[in-house]
Amino acid sequence: MATSPIYSWPEPDNTDLVKNGALAIRTLGDAIDTTMGTMVAKTIVDAKGDLIAGTAADTVNRLAVGNNGETLVADSSTSTGLRWQGNYVAGKNFFFNGAMDIWQRGTSITTSGGYTADRWQQYTTGVQTTSRQTTSDTTNLPQIQYCARVQRNSGSTSTGVFALGTSLESVMTTPMAGQTVTLSFYGRKGANFSGTNLVVQLIGGTGTDQNVVSGFTGATVINGSQTATLTSTWQRFTWTFSVSSTYTQLGLQTYFLGVGTAGANDYYEITGIQLELGSVATTFSRAGGNIQGELAACQRYYESYAFGSDGVLPAQAISTTAAYGSLSYKVRKRGNPTIAATGGTFQVWNAGATSIGATFQADSIGVDTARVAAVSASGLVAGNAANLYFPSMTITISAEL
Repeated sequence: MATSPIYSWPEPDNTDLVKNGALAIRTLGDAIDTTMGTMVAKTIVDAKGDLIAGTAADTVNRLAVGNNGETLVADSSTSTGLRWQGNYVAGKNFFFNGAMDIWQRGTSITTSGGYTADRWQQYTTGVQTTSRQTTSDTTNLPQIQYCARVQRNSGSTSTGVFALGTSLESVMTTPMAGQTVTLSFYGRKGANFSGTNLVVQLIGGTGTDQNVVSGFTGATVINGSQTATLTSTWQRFTWTFSVSSTYTQLGLQTYFLGVGTAGANDYYEITGIQLELGSVATTFSRAGGNIQGELAACQRYYESYAFGSDGVLPAQAISTTAAYGSLSYKVRKRGNPTIAATGGTFQVWNAGATSIGATFQADSIGVDTARVAAVSASGLVAGNAANLYFPSMTITISAEL
C-alpha cells in the first residue's frame, strides 16, 4: 500500500488486485474525510484582508480587515488576541515632556504650587519639592533617563494633597473627543512614602484653554479616580478611558495624601507618562519625537533667556527717557505671552556707554516677537543707538495655560 506525498493518505499500489479496489477506495476516502474535517472552510473569510486567528486551542475565528493605515496589535482582551489600531507612533503621545527631560525653570523647585518640569505643575496644601532624578533602572524602566520626584519635605507636618499634573489645550483635546484613550506611566515610591497609594485622575472639561489646577469648566473625573499601588521598584500602570464627545479639555492629576510627619524619603517618582488613542498602552514615546522636538514643543508654552554679567539687547532711543528694542522668541508661542525680566537691576546704555537706571517694559507682544523697552530713564539722546542692559538677569516668556 502506497501513501500520498503530503497527507500520507493510503493509496493502492499499481500491482494491487482489482478485487481489493473497493476497500482501498473506502480507506482513502475515510482518510480524506478525516483530514478535511479539521480544515478551516474558506467561507469563514468574507472580504479581502480578513485574517483567520486562533481563539482557543484548536479553535479559530475570523478577524475582519482593519481600516486603511491601521496596524495589527496584540490585545489579550479580544477573542482573537488581536486588534486593529490606528498608527499613532509619530506624535501618538498627547502629553509633552512625559519622560521629564526638560526643566527650563530649574531641576528642583520647592513651592506650594507652580510649574516645575516643563508642562507639569505641582500643587499642595503644604509645601513640596519636585525635582529631576536619574532613573538608573534599565530592567524595569528601559530607555528613560529621568523622572520627577514629588516629595513631601522631610519633617513637614502638613498633610493633604501632594500632587503633579498637566493640562492640555483645547486644540490638542479635539482628536480625543468621543474616543477611547489609554493612560500609562511608570511609578515607584520612596522608603518613607506616607500615602496609602497614588491617586490618578483624568479630568475632562468643557471650557477653552483652561488650567486643570485652577479648575475646568464642567470638570469631571473620567471613570472616577484610579489608584496605583506603588512599590520601591518601577512598575508600569495603565488605564483605559472613554472620553465624552462634549469634552474640549483634558487634564491629568496624580497625587497622594500625606500622613503624620514626613520622613526623609516621603515621595513618589513618576515618568514615561503617555496618553494615546486606543485601548492598549503601547511603548512609550516622546510627543516631540526626540529631545529637540520635545524642547521645541515645551518652548511653545515657555522659554527663558539667561544673560551673563554683560547681557545686552540692541535698542534705539526714541526720546530722552525711553529706548526700544526687539525680542524674537526661539519658538512661536501658542498665544500672546507674558514677558518679564527678573534677577538683577535693569539698565540702559546710551551711545556713550553710560549706564542709566530704567524700568523694563514689554509691549506690542505677539506670538513671534515683542517690543522691549527701557522707560523712565533720563539722559538718552533721541534717535541714537542704545543697549538694553540685563546684568545677570533672566527674561521669561510664558504662554502657559
